Amino acid sequence: MPKIYARRRLSLVAAFAGLIAMVGLFNGPTASAALPTPVSAATARTYLASLTVATEDRTGYDRDLFPHWITISGTCNTRETVLKRDGTNVVTSSACAATSGSWYSVYDGATWTAASDLDIDHLVPLAEAWDSGADSWTTSQRQGFANDLTRPQLIAVTDNVNQSKSDQDPAEWMPSRTAYACTYVRAWVQVKYYYDLSVDSAEKSKLSSVLSGC
Repeated sequence: MPKIYARRRLSLVAAFAGLIAMVGLFNGPTASAALPTPVSAATARTYLASLTVATEDRTGYDRDLFPHWITISGTCNTRETVLKRDGTNVVTSSACAATSGSWYSVYDGATWTAASDLDIDHLVPLAEAWDSGADSWTTSQRQGFANDLTRPQLIAVTDNVNQSKSDQDPAEWMPSRTAYACTYVRAWVQVKYYYDLSVDSAEKSKLSSVLSGC
């Protein structure tokens, strides 16, 4: 084959490969397997310094005051949307229930193939939000918080790990995977800052300590 034609052929192959790569970028990966990327550690430290420090008050808390797992799109509610976002090769039924897939829990490093083994964690728990300012919100504001897919607030994790966390703040509970500590506290601070929620002194101390090593 003459060199000029060989070069043209190689150029066409390269162009085609580039086009495929661009399509991949636009379509994105098959699964992000992660919550929205939180702010940097430096930004989190700045946010944390501005948060009000106050004693928590749980008077009047009721989980039902935070309407959650609302319809997001079509037949998919918030839980189903996060399961699909955080999993790999997730297949759903016509009712949007995940029938197969794989999920990696960043809190403990476990991998699951049944959606029933996953809980959707409110990274800043609903009760914690109530304690630190959400008691004065409207029901609509609490619903927005409980179903927030934009901030790093919802994530699919091992169900019993989520249950062991319960409503504890970082001074009381942190993911067993220390590699996730920085991401966790950056997300925590971002959510608290966005919603203008307070922190208690022990919580702030723990957050500062972890962020100092990020």
